[in-house]
Amino acid sequence: MSIALANSGDLQIELIQQRNDAPSLYREFLDSGREGLQHIAYWTDDFQGLYDKALGLGYEVGHEGCIGGPQGRFAYFDTEKSFGHIIEISDTSGPKGQFFQYIREVAATWDGSDPIRGEVDKPA
Repeated sequence: MSIALANSGDLQIELIQQRNDAPSLYREFLDSGREGLQHIAYWTDDFQGLYDKALGLGYEVGHEGCIGGPQGRFAYFDTEKSFGHIIEISDTSGPKGQFFQYIREVAATWDGSDPIRGEVDKPA
C-alpha cells in the first residue's frame, strides 16, 4: 500500500492506494464500483474500551492490525449498512499518536512548497 497523510486543522485526510490484489476492505470498496470516502477514523487513548464498546454494539471487525507496537492498534468495523462507510478506531496513545500530531503541526505552518515528505522527515 501507498499512503499519503495531510491535515487541515484537526481533520486528517488519508489517501490509500492498495498496490496488489489481496483481499481487503479497500479492494471490496473499489470492486463494488465506488470511489471516495471509504472510512472515517476515530482516534483514542482508550483503544480497548472503544473496541469492546463497538463489539458490544454488534459491529463486526472487518480487519485489524498494529503499526509500530502494541500502542499502534487499529480496527476497521463493518458499519456500512448503518452509516454508509466503514468506521476505523485507532490507538493514538503511543508513537502513532505522536506521528499524527507531528503531521498536524507541519501542516499548520506549511507554505505550499515541498509538498511531499518522506520517512526521513518524521520524528524519531
